[in-house]
Order: sequence, then structure tokens, then C-alpha cells
Amino acid sequence: MGRRGLALIAAAGLLTFVASGCTSQKTGSGGQPADGGKIKVGLVTKTDSNPYFVALRDSAKDEAGKSGAELIALAGKFDGDNEGQVAAIENLVQQGAKTILITPSNSTGILGAIKNARDKGVLVIALDTETDPKDAVDATYATDNTEAGRLQGSYVKAALGPKPPKFIMLDGTPGSTVSEQRHNGFLQGIGVKAGDPAILGAEATNGEQNKAQQVTENLLQRDTSLTAVYTLNEPAGRGAYVALQAKGIAGNVVIGSIDGSCQGVTDVKDGKVAVTVMQFPKKMAAQGVQAAVEFSKSGKKPSGFINTGVAVITDKPLAGIQSQDTAWGLQNCWG
Repeated sequence: MGRRGLALIAAAGLLTFVASGCTSQKTGSGGQPADGGKIKVGLVTKTDSNPYFVALRDSAKDEAGKSGAELIALAGKFDGDNEGQVAAIENLVQQGAKTILITPSNSTGILGAIKNARDKGVLVIALDTETDPKDAVDATYATDNTEAGRLQGSYVKAALGPKPPKFIMLDGTPGSTVSEQRHNGFLQGIGVKAGDPAILGAEATNGEQNKAQQVTENLLQRDTSLTAVYTLNEPAGRGAYVALQAKGIAGNVVIGSIDGSCQGVTDVKDGKVAVTVMQFPKKMAAQGVQAAVEFSKSGKKPSGFINTGVAVITDKPLAGIQSQDTAWGLQNCWG
């Protein structure tokens, strides 16, 4: 058996059926089963362990159910598992999915698999994370991640007031456009250029709490005079808080984050994190499934970047920054 066959078998082990329906039906043109069965929509997320992607998947499942479609959901074993995502795309094409929604772990490493799927007539839509180049997929439904990072940076700058910014940066996964865009956006918002001495350190955390805690602990061994922490997402924010709390300096440091989960909003409410920038994965997923169903019925394809919006969440509003409080955040977390 070749490497391709082994990859397909491995992907099958990751398969999670989130909507019932026969998977052996023949399909007609545009993805509509010739025998009147359900439209098949594939979803490939970065991981099943991150609550963000679980919420995105569940929203896609709900929307597929409303539309009479079948959602076949696969995920990488971990954030950054490009090979697992490649195998998942191949698996979904083999199963007859005519639309694949994907949150790319590696914005360039996945391009070959996406091209092969599109060459077979599959509509490919990116959710949450852009590919590089952007037009490698038919359309993208996502947060403007540069703007999300900029808003985090602008708030942290305002919250510091007269204090000079001295901060560490807890990034995501190398090769991810989300990580790069949020990182660069934060620097724009706080008004610091790459390489500035104000940046005391920057490390990848893969968006994981335990790794973020370890990274923060390591960075604090070099310098404990920091005034702020940039975090890619809320699990990283929690990891940073634990490390700072252990050092007894959490109350002196402004922690900013991005995501807008109910737990993340609670962290803001409890004062662990000063601000989070809420995004709306449920909206991304629902709109992606709607586009998939429309494609199967009419052949109409979405195109370009569709911004699904953000909201700054804090209980300490600052002049010049539009925000919502945590009560609103808890009612709308992940939208």
C-alpha cells in the first residue's frame, strides 16, 4: 500500500459524523445526490481539543441539519497537524463531498490538497484562517485577524496610560496566517515596531494553555519588569495569568487576548485578563454551510473575503475604544 493509501486510512480514524445520513449514495451534478439523499458537506478543523473549533463544528452541524444536509467532520490530531488535514481533504473528496470547509493549520502547506480538490470540482471555503495566497480557496469566512490584533494592542496601550510598553508575545503556530496577522496587528495597535526593545520576547504556544504557561515562565526568567502580555487566544491568556500569578506580579501586568469564548469572557469579568476581542466562529460556520448548500442547488459560488466581525469585551471601557461589557459578552460569546 502506498503512502497516499495509508494517509487516507489514518484520516478515517479521525472521522466524526456529526449529522446522520447514508455516506454511500451516488451524487449528481453540483453535489446533490442522484437518489434524492442528503447534500454532503465536509468540514476539516485544526483540532477537536480546542473549544473554539468544537463550537465552530457544532454550529456547522446545526446549520446542516436545518438545511437538510449531511456534515462530515474531520480534524487534525493537534493544532499544526498539516499532514492530518491533507489526508482529511483527500478522504472527503473520496467520500463525495462537493464542498469542503477548512480551518487551515498551515496556510501554505495545505495548498496542494486544496488545489487537487478544486480541480475535481469541489468548492473549497476557508473558515477562520486564510490561506496564503488568499485565492487558493473559493472564499473565506473569517475574522479580520489583523484588526483583532490591532484592537487588542490599542486597548493595552490605552490601559497602560503613562507606563511605557514592555511586553512579551505569546504567538500561535508557525506558518499560520492567524498567528502572523494578530501578532502584526497588535504591534500596530500598541505602536511598536518589530525588533523594538519594548518586546521582551516572543514565542510560539500553539494556542495551548500549558505551553503558554511554560513559555511565560521561561520569558520571566529573563525579565520580570514587563507591563503587558499579548496573547494569541484565551487559552494562552490563561497560561500567562497562571505564570504571572505564581510570580506575584499578575496585578501589575495588562493581559490582552482574542477569541470571545464564554470562559474567556469570564476571565475578563474575574480580572484575570483585561480585555478580549470576541470573534464569531458560529457565524463563520453557519454562513459557510449556507454557501455550500446554495452551491449544491444552483452552482453559485461565494468569492473573496467575508469579514464576520469582532467586538472588544472589557469591564474597564477606555476613551476612543468602542467596547461591550462582560454581561453582553456572556450573552453573545462566540455568536
